[in-house]
Parts: sequence; C-alpha cells; structure tokens
Amino acid sequence: MVTSNAAHASWLRSLATLTAASAALVALTAPATAAPSHRAPSDAYAITVHGSRAYPESVTTDRRYVYTTSIADGTVYRGRLGSKALAPFLPGGQDGRTQATGVKTTGNRLLVAGAFTGRFFVYTKTGRLVASYTVPDGGGKTLVNDATITPDGDVYITDSFRAVVYRIPAAEVHAPATGSHRVLKVAHHLPDYVEGQSNGNGIVTSPDGKSLIIGYWYSGGLYRLTLSTGEVRKIAAPPLHSADGIVRKGNTLYIARSENNQVDTVRLSRHATRATLVSTRTYPGADTTTAVALSGHRMLVTNSQMDSYLAQLPPTSPVFTLESLPLGSASSAAQHPTDTTTPSPAV
Repeated sequence: MVTSNAAHASWLRSLATLTAASAALVALTAPATAAPSHRAPSDAYAITVHGSRAYPESVTTDRRYVYTTSIADGTVYRGRLGSKALAPFLPGGQDGRTQATGVKTTGNRLLVAGAFTGRFFVYTKTGRLVASYTVPDGGGKTLVNDATITPDGDVYITDSFRAVVYRIPAAEVHAPATGSHRVLKVAHHLPDYVEGQSNGNGIVTSPDGKSLIIGYWYSGGLYRLTLSTGEVRKIAAPPLHSADGIVRKGNTLYIARSENNQVDTVRLSRHATRATLVSTRTYPGADTTTAVALSGHRMLVTNSQMDSYLAQLPPTSPVFTLESLPLGSASSAAQHPTDTTTPSPAV
C-alpha cells in the first residue's frame, strides 16, 4: 500500500525515536489501511497466539510444530501443526531474550534473532540454551533480524542496520547445550545500505545452496551473495518495497511485504540472476504481514500488528493471530478470490 510522503516522514521520525529506545522492529511507514474486502477461501483459518503482547513478528515450522516470536517481549510461542492456537514455549525475558524477530529450526535446534538487542540465541527443541550471541562492539545501531541455514549447517544472519551478514558455524549450532556466550562474527559485507533505514532483512539460500538471497526492506532490492567468493550482485527484479520475511520452495520465493499487507510469489531464474513477480496475495484481516512460512500445502502468515506497536498505539485487535491459507500453485493462486495477481514481464 502507498502512503503519502508526509505520513511516511512522520512514521520514520516515530521509528527513529522508538529505535533509540530499543522499542521497535523495522522502519515501517504509516499504518497500513485494511486489506481489500475479498471473500476468504473456505479452508483458510486463523491461528490464535495466546499472549496479550504477542505481536508475532516471525513464523516457522518443523515436522511437529509451528513457532512464532514476539517483538514486544521476546516470548517464543509454539503449537502442534494443524492446531488453531499457539501457547508460550520460551518465556519472554528468559536468557536476556527481551525481543524476538526471526525464528528458524534446523535439526533439533531452534534459532531466535533478538532484534534491537543485538542478540541471537540457539536452543535445543526442548528449550535448553545451547549458546547466546551478541553483535560486535563498535558497529553502531543494530537490528539482528533473520537467519537461514545452508546445506552444510552453517547459519547466516542479517543485521538490518549494519551492512554485514553474520555466520555461526554448524559445529557451534550443534554443540552441547552449555549456555555459553559468544560474539557474532561477520562473514560478509553488503552493498547499498541506506543509513538509518531497515536494509537487509529476509534471507534464504539459493536453490543450489551455494548462495544467499537477501531482501532489502527499504529499497525493495533482492541480492545474491556467493558464499565461496563473497561476491554480492543485485538480482534483476521488480522493486519489492517493504520486503520482510522470505521463504523459498524450489526456485520460488514467497516474500511477506509488511507495509503492503501482502505476500508476493517471485520466480527465480536458473542461476538466481533474475526474478519475476508471479502473483500478489492478500486476505481479509491482514495486519502488517512481516513473515511467511510453508507447511505442506499451506502458507502461514503473521498478522503482526506492527503498525500499532511501532506507533505505541493500542493493538488493532486484542487477539493476535497467524493466518493459515492454502498454498496452491502460482496459476491457481492467480485465480483465487482472495488474490490480487499482478503479472510482470520477465526481467
């Protein structure tokens, strides 16, 4: 959704204030208006997140559970696949986890990013702390935002306020759960960062596992980082402003665009040098869609209410939810009554 320049500027000033107080997540613009009133698919349903300050920023699944995280207090919520409610699993504030953004699973590990606190946490799936991390000193403001896992098990992490990607080696991720504390190590540097804005955000591996694909929230650009060389190139793609969480299935990216209250389906070329916008999807009740996950033939999207949170306003709804939608194919999604499809020429 498009907002006026004045509203955009006002929102950015509010964000700057909140960031200084470590009380926000990303540089969202003015509160988004309600999604178009489309008829919901019969097999779509809401998943309730049982917390008065849940503000679910990220979502992921494994073979048994759905997980989501609270930016407001760091709580990690969990529920069985297919259930319609998530309950607190890791309490907010535990282990110094007072904010939580990106959440991922790998093997028997649960990974949690700590947003403006500059923290990152590795847990066992039983909730034991394996290790906690902080960003290096001297880098200025920080927003530890999201993570991905490469085929060899290494974890790469974005920092939206620093032009870097951090790396945690697989051996550390799967080390015994001692609760040790470490400093995150910079693996690569990123180009085109705009000072004071949310830049590198969502991150996934490329289909061949040899590169990282990173979405920039402020500019809407997609970048490919080759792991063997550190070379970073911009992917030829239409701008995807407010690109937030990303998930990949084959050569298809599903990108949650938080300010726009939508999820875009984007098709990568063979070598991930180009990307084409296939479709744009929204649904009734979408409320600042900051993240997306896939589970079988379903798509899970966060209704984060981040617009209200960042503006320090009461939540739009006292009930926090994720939305569970049928995934479908790109072609069937284009015909779905809750989808707005915007064809784009290949670029």
